[in-house]
Amino acid sequence: MQTDIDDRPLFGIGLKVGSVVLLLGMASLIKVTADSVPVGQIVFFRSLFAIPVILGWLAWRGALREGLRTANPMGHLWRGLIGVTAMACIFTGLGLLPLPEVTAFTYASPILVTLFAALFLGERIRAWRISAVSIGFVGVIVMLWPRLGGASLGGDGPLDAATIGALVMVLAAVLMALATVTVRQLVHGESTGAIAFYFSLTCTLVALVTLPFGWVWPSATDLTCLILAGLLGGAGQILLTESFRHADAAVIAPFEYSSLVLSLAVGWFVFAEVPPLATLPGALMVILAGIIIVWREHVVKRVPRAPRPRVAP
Repeated sequence: MQTDIDDRPLFGIGLKVGSVVLLLGMASLIKVTADSVPVGQIVFFRSLFAIPVILGWLAWRGALREGLRTANPMGHLWRGLIGVTAMACIFTGLGLLPLPEVTAFTYASPILVTLFAALFLGERIRAWRISAVSIGFVGVIVMLWPRLGGASLGGDGPLDAATIGALVMVLAAVLMALATVTVRQLVHGESTGAIAFYFSLTCTLVALVTLPFGWVWPSATDLTCLILAGLLGGAGQILLTESFRHADAAVIAPFEYSSLVLSLAVGWFVFAEVPPLATLPGALMVILAGIIIVWREHVVKRVPRAPRPRVAP
């Protein structure tokens, strides 16, 4: 189980930024293979090669045996099925959209978590969060609008690749939010190691089901990228998990948005990609909404509520 915070915020921030870099590297490697390797096969490699990294981390902490114990296998299965579908959507989006645009769409997930937590977990949603969610939804529409306009939806022909990619990424954000809600339920009785391990195991097994649907023998370059993507994904998840051991979530969470700057740089210099002009202002609106939610959650947790005055009989 997760230990108490040891109050080293700078170290925690460093781990968080490190996780952002590793996970962006994973996404970039996957994008390299997206045109030549089926999505199901990419999911398989990404998940399979994350497993030894997770097991090595647990062994290093001396928690290999107890870290894999579970009392809720069906909860892990449900989280894995949602998560593997979200992963497949994201990898599909990477093949159809510029890297910064894919990154920006994933920022909608924390906004949706607020809604789903209220619907499924009974968490209260107050005026601040409602305002933030509204800003976030407007930001998503701003990002989505260029992909849904003009000939994309107006004609009788099939949707173009970018439109499909944008719609798939909206679905990915919804599924990521649902997966986060399931994790919130799992953490009450399951260790972080178990959640990470059984997620990767479920994704690996589910991805194998796609084997009859056109797997290919990858080139040496693609195979190297796929293996490295799995290793970076596992390592990035570990750094992300460890970052929350050293600082409060409200301190660490905003650094997730550093991935937008990095993805813009990688997209421009590595893939020669330029996202639509609406991506940046839309993403900034979603980022603002996310920061408001994190800040408000931090304030609510830190500030005790004043007791209600007694009414005289």
